[in-house]
Amino acid sequence: MTRQPVFTSTVRVLYGDTDAGGVVYNANYLRYFEIGRTELMRAWVCSYKEIEGLGLVLPVTECYSRYKAPAFYDDLLVVETTIAEVSTLKCRFNYRILRQEEERAKLLVKGYTVHAAVTREGRLARIPEEIHQKIARYLASSGSSTVSDE
Repeated sequence: MTRQPVFTSTVRVLYGDTDAGGVVYNANYLRYFEIGRTELMRAWVCSYKEIEGLGLVLPVTECYSRYKAPAFYDDLLVVETTIAEVSTLKCRFNYRILRQEEERAKLLVKGYTVHAAVTREGRLARIPEEIHQKIARYLASSGSSTVSDE
């Protein structure tokens, strides 16, 4: 199986990201996922601003997080993001969040988000062909077969 290209972002844990126990509050990992996704899209497909310029938004319709170990204030985290699949209506991103430790990186969280293309009025829409094709080319270059016409 060919591994998909991974886009890497870094994020520093802010004090405000932590809870009373001194660890990153669980919902903040969704923000870190968003950082990874936004930067991957900007670098490899197009910016979200361009998508919004087409009258569309890509809200999260499904998300999953599996917490393996905590992150703490001032940790420098690595967010690994891949595009896992795309159809004409939605796409899925996979994530891994790691912290570099002395010997190797420690996996803290893994998960995914699914996004549907929606008009500003809230109606389901097709992902514009040009954007769909860029994502499909990305998936094809990785040997993935997760492009569909759903």
